[in-house]
Amino acid sequence: MTFRNEAKVGPYVRALEAVGLEAALISADRGGSLDSVDGLLLTGGTDINPARYGQEPAPETQPADDARDELETGLLRKALDRGVPVLAICRGMQLFNVVHGGTLLQHLPASGPHQGEGRDAVAHNVRVAAGTRLASILSDGDHAVNSRHHQAADRPGQGLIVSAVAPDGVIEALERPDQSFAVAVQWHPEDRILVSTADRRLFEAFAQAVRSRAATLAGRL
Repeated sequence: MTFRNEAKVGPYVRALEAVGLEAALISADRGGSLDSVDGLLLTGGTDINPARYGQEPAPETQPADDARDELETGLLRKALDRGVPVLAICRGMQLFNVVHGGTLLQHLPASGPHQGEGRDAVAHNVRVAAGTRLASILSDGDHAVNSRHHQAADRPGQGLIVSAVAPDGVIEALERPDQSFAVAVQWHPEDRILVSTADRRLFEAFAQAVRSRAATLAGRL
C-alpha cells in the first residue's frame, strides 16, 4: 500500500489485516516496488497536481506532492500491465481516473455532503450500478458511506466505467472491467470495516483477488 503520512496508515493496515493480508508500506521517501507484493492499495491523501490532467490549480487545491504523484502513477501503470489487483481509495480513486486520462473536479461545495465529519459516520448514500464488479461485491442499489473529500472524478478516464454515484451526481466509484480486480471508491471503507458489512466485503473481495493471483503465480513455479 502507498502512503505519504505514516501517522495515517493505521486504518488501512488494520483493514488489510482484518481480511488476512499483510501490508507492505511503499512511499516516495522509503521506496518500494511491486516485485514482492500481490496487490496494490492506493490510499487517501493530498490533491493530485492538476497539471497531470491539463488544468491550472484552483484556489482551493492543495500544493502538489509531485513525488507521490509520480511514484503512484508508475506503480499503478505497472500493476495494470501485470494484472496485479488494485483497490484505490479517495485520492487513490482520483489518481486512478487521472492515470486513465480522466479529469477531476477541483473543489466541491463545503456545504455539500462530501466533506463529512468523523471517520466512520455515515455522510450520504451511494447508488451502485447493476452489472458492475462493485455490484457483485456489495450488491446493486443504495449503500451508506462515510465521506471526506473536496475533489472528485469529473470526466471518467478511458476504459473506466462508473459503478456508483452519490445522490447529487458525484462519481463515487470507478472500475476497469478488463482487469481481474481494479476497483476505485471515493469513500473510506477502511474506517468502517468493523461497522459496515458492505465495506468489509470490499476488502474481502480485494483479499480474494490478491490470494488468487499469488496462487496462480505459485503454480507457475
